[in-house]
Amino acid sequence: MKSGTALLVIDVQVGIIDGLHAYKGGEVLRTIDGLLSKARAAGVPVLYVQHDGQSGDILESGTAGWKIHPAIAPADGEPVIRKLAPDSFYETSLARELDSRGIGHLVVTGCETPYCIDTICRRAVSLGYDVTLVGDAHTTVDSNVLSAAQIIAHHNTVLDGFGVGEHAIAVRPSQSIQF
Repeated sequence: MKSGTALLVIDVQVGIIDGLHAYKGGEVLRTIDGLLSKARAAGVPVLYVQHDGQSGDILESGTAGWKIHPAIAPADGEPVIRKLAPDSFYETSLARELDSRGIGHLVVTGCETPYCIDTICRRAVSLGYDVTLVGDAHTTVDSNVLSAAQIIAHHNTVLDGFGVGEHAIAVRPSQSIQF
């Protein structure tokens, strides 16, 4: 039985935070940094996911925008899993990395709420993981229909309690996260 916990940092890249001016980007970086400190102090594994954008994209692989934001950079030995799709599990080593560590509970942070954050939360419970989405540690940008604040609030509401079988998503504020 997988009983361990891991902190996931999804797509917190310079191009999203600084280039697209993600909503409350500085606050989200500080919140994630605080969670990183807690997780590392408790010996909880931290895994990063980095999106490889196509040529010309703000997250084009190898460009300045593609880099993980230096404010929350990985420590030595923390894996960075590269992906090509919103689903962090799709054609990546994420599941193998989690399974090799006996991880059954994911604490999720990062970018972009309606795409990669929503997708990893829903996919993770369908794959048998429990998920805690840190409600104040994910961000996005305005859409043509909703503000970033509305998108985040909507996803925090819709995802809280979403489950598959015995596995579910719980949305919690960062100050309540204990490792």
